[in-house]
Amino acid sequence: MTDDQGGPRGSRARSDGAEGTWRNLQMTLPAAGHAVGLARQATRDALATWRLAGLEETAVLLVSELVTNAVRHARGTDAIALKLQTAGTWLRIEVQDGDSRWPQPRTPAGFDESGFGFVLVDAMASKWGVRGTATGKAVWAEVDARQAGEPGDPGGRQRG
Repeated sequence: MTDDQGGPRGSRARSDGAEGTWRNLQMTLPAAGHAVGLARQATRDALATWRLAGLEETAVLLVSELVTNAVRHARGTDAIALKLQTAGTWLRIEVQDGDSRWPQPRTPAGFDESGFGFVLVDAMASKWGVRGTATGKAVWAEVDARQAGEPGDPGGRQRG
């Protein structure tokens, strides 16, 4: 594994043959409101470095929603982790926190002021899911670069 020269801090790249180059960004964020802005900027920087600017709007929205949910709802955690991975035509976004309780997505009523996070994640991501970790949980979303110009397109999407 080698450093991705010129990339954001914490960024790594490696080549795995046919899949092309795998690129990773991992960062630890405080479980506080300003974490969302830090995560958005790191995502923009990584995508620009990786020449995936076409995914920026969708990826930044997904990062914003996942980090916001972790900051607002995770109990007993002082920090959250953001991980971005890309190879070939896809980008995976993962946010980990120390709360083992899984999110409870809901369908908000028309006049609700909150509760739309997973509605947006479901509409924008090619697939998304939750997995348990040794210290809590990880919520992830994937975006297919081939669908970058078609947010919300239900064709061929999968749920994890």
